[in-house]
Amino acid sequence: MFAIDSLLVKIALIGIIGLGAQWIAWRTGRPAIALMLIAGIVAGPILGFINPERDFGALREPIIKLAVAVILFEGGLSLKFRELRQAGTAVLMLVFIGVPLGWALGTAAAYYGAGLPLELAALFGGVMVVTGPTVIAPLLRSLNIPPRVKHMLKWEAIVNDPIGALIAVGVYSYITHGGGTAASTVVIDVAAASLLAILIGTAAGFALTTAYLRGWIPEYLKAPILLTSVIAVFVLSDLVMHETGLITVTAMGVVMGNRETYSSHMLRRFKEDLTILLVSGVFIILSATLDWQVVRNFELRFVLFLLLLLFVVRPLTIMAALLFTRIPLRERLFVAWIAPRGIVAVAVTGLFALRLTDYGVPGAEALVPLGFGVVIVTIFAHGFTAARVARLLGLDRGKGDGVLLVGANSWTIAFAEFVKRQGREVLIADEDKLALRRARRADIPVYHGDILDEAHEDEVELGQYRQLIAATGSDSYNALVCSELAPEIGADRVSRTGGQSRLKGLRRGRIFTLAGTPIEELLDRLQAGWSFGRTRITEKFPYEDFVARMKANGGDSLAVAKASGELVIFSSDRRPAVEPEDVIWTFVPPETAPAPEGSARSGNAPSATAP
Repeated sequence: MFAIDSLLVKIALIGIIGLGAQWIAWRTGRPAIALMLIAGIVAGPILGFINPERDFGALREPIIKLAVAVILFEGGLSLKFRELRQAGTAVLMLVFIGVPLGWALGTAAAYYGAGLPLELAALFGGVMVVTGPTVIAPLLRSLNIPPRVKHMLKWEAIVNDPIGALIAVGVYSYITHGGGTAASTVVIDVAAASLLAILIGTAAGFALTTAYLRGWIPEYLKAPILLTSVIAVFVLSDLVMHETGLITVTAMGVVMGNRETYSSHMLRRFKEDLTILLVSGVFIILSATLDWQVVRNFELRFVLFLLLLLFVVRPLTIMAALLFTRIPLRERLFVAWIAPRGIVAVAVTGLFALRLTDYGVPGAEALVPLGFGVVIVTIFAHGFTAARVARLLGLDRGKGDGVLLVGANSWTIAFAEFVKRQGREVLIADEDKLALRRARRADIPVYHGDILDEAHEDEVELGQYRQLIAATGSDSYNALVCSELAPEIGADRVSRTGGQSRLKGLRRGRIFTLAGTPIEELLDRLQAGWSFGRTRITEKFPYEDFVARMKANGGDSLAVAKASGELVIFSSDRRPAVEPEDVIWTFVPPETAPAPEGSARSGNAPSATAP
């Protein structure tokens, strides 16, 4: 029997609480970072189930540092140089102008607002230039905003994280050594260590991708070797100078993310899954670390600093950095508001607060409550308002209720016209230019290229589409599209038209339409005069009557638009629940009789239309 104080129980509890908070966030639409923070505080200082300092002891700091290293590496993997075509100038401004300006303004706010000594204010101001992928990634995942805004926030978070930590290292070295001569020495040391860290990370990234491409590492060892390599280069760089390992793993991730390997998708999926686990665990550990002593050390004057940080430092930094760019004002305003701090801010602040307190620097004990205060306030302020601010600025694209059709043919073009008339976004993707010309003439948005090509990430925002339907003439390709894009869109949101081969397996996508009609037959039916229609289910015309009617006329059910706005596809192995006020999309023969009283139907042809 395991006691409640068993370390194994605590580890399991941390995983359950962290992932449980993320699941609740997904179900409720609330910001995951805020719910994880609340969960950690409840499990830690309030209920006392988790006490990281007591439970993990000396292992707590290495665990957090290694987790942050893996998270930053995964963030580096997601940084694609092609994203800079949209946001490159803005990212450069945010790094080369935003960081020093944010550091200066943050230092002034900490000095005048929080009342910290100038040297401590400079250290804390350096830490505050970070935002971090641990908080930005969950926040962006819940928002449907333009790609350029996402790219700016993501690049800023991942690139600035190690920079902020290095600024803190430099100021700490200056404090502990002192003197004007030491300042230039510190700058040279930090710059040299940073350059060495970048070289180590770049070399490791090139070496590992080369080994993958040449087949020197078997498939089953690629993911374990990758994880071990990330930890190894992080530790190696950290031995050179504290916190330079963060630069190393970021550089390594960027190199590997922009070099193709035969296992890119598999490795990326592995790292994303691991990162979700680590973010959940580390957030619970850090928020559970908050104790009542830290809360009691929080002074009223710190509130002024928090207000300055939210409403002066961040807005001035971003607006000044992006002043001479072509970024629209509404996008600049959104970026100026979004700056939640997370793991790196708390971890680095806590580390240097402990060292400076031991060193005898007066006022160092104030860094921990101030750091936690910044994290809590920014997570709640930005996490709960991001969606509202995006809507206010006209950047919110909604929940993404569109339909993505893969394959341009007569049937998909006719169906796309019908979907468009229902007020939903629709896109047809195909490699055949000639096939897409008919779609363009029908004023249907198109994407010319292979939807599986990684380049589609630049031009096709998959978050805009609620359903993907692969309807090319190749059943094998349709199945491949579904299996490859299911992790991005959701396994329950990808489907394919039936084909002659009738490939089985849910991972290949559901078979579209209730009857599982092959694409060849759909095309023949369209040629024979079949048309698309819609039927509203009411109390007078229940779903049972609709089913009987469809059986009588031989029509096919395609999808149901729920009263909530959600779109659910009918498939040969799934009949979604239908309730009054739901609207069913159908594909019906031209001889369809008028609809009974109480139903609402409309279609392409008069025979399929009723009041």
